[in-house]
Amino acid sequence: MDTELLQEGVNLMAFGMGFVFVFLTVLVIVTGIMSKVVGRLVPEPAKSEDARPGRTPSPARDDDDVMVVIAAALHRYRQRRRR
Repeated sequence: MDTELLQEGVNLMAFGMGFVFVFLTVLVIVTGIMSKVVGRLVPEPAKSEDARPGRTPSPARDDDDVMVVIAAALHRYRQRRRR
């Protein structure tokens, strides 16, 4: 009787693992096909005329702008908290 129960457990485990393996395989294949289909149907975004290769803003300028905004917000916060 114990061997029957053990055999049934092994069969159930093999069936479950096989089902999961097949499902994941189908999922990978369908995802790959869907990726190729979407790549063909959706056009690439058009480059705007304003974005010229030589006219990109420097990261240092962006950092400076962010620091100015943070400093102003901190100053305003501290002024309001003193009251």
